[in-house]
Amino acid sequence: MTGTTPDKLWTARSVDDTLELYRDWAARYDADVTGMGYATPARSALALRQAGANAAKPVLDFGCGTGLSGLALKAAGFDVVDGMDISPEMLAEAEAKGAYRQLYQAEPGTLAHVRRGDYAIIAAIGVVSLGAAPPETLEMLAAALAPGGLFTFSFNDATLADARYTDALAALLATGGFEAAFEEYGPHLPEKEMGSTVWVLRAT
Repeated sequence: MTGTTPDKLWTARSVDDTLELYRDWAARYDADVTGMGYATPARSALALRQAGANAAKPVLDFGCGTGLSGLALKAAGFDVVDGMDISPEMLAEAEAKGAYRQLYQAEPGTLAHVRRGDYAIIAAIGVVSLGAAPPETLEMLAAALAPGGLFTFSFNDATLADARYTDALAALLATGGFEAAFEEYGPHLPEKEMGSTVWVLRAT
């Protein structure tokens, strides 16, 4: 089985256009991306474990989409996962999976109710990327971590080729407040021959 992605998925777009794209894609999203071998959720969850994450601590799954990332986190042993997304249609799909303690709809560019230190683990799996969340999202999420907390995120090939994203990561690491606890390039959507780099940052 193979899946498809919407036209020009990995291109810059407005928030309204992004919401429309995921509204229209939500019902078939899982079939499409799993049909392409979507590997980044499982890779990211395992990266957190390899970086020493305490699986008993609650995880914020930012940009949780339909919940595939939540399922991957649960499969890796994380007991409590809360999800957040800007798309109500994607959140409805996530709720049906039963992987989350709580689900929240957030306004674009915000963390809704989340305060700094509420979570020791934050995941943004396949979220901070060209055509989805902008590069400044990295700083927003990293700043919300509890001291010593872990933050995992991924850049796919299209995002790795966009200097705005790689520069945002370099700037974050240059602050001295975070260190790279894990970095690995590997498969993202194998059927499309697309890879991604998964990182885990630790707040120092």
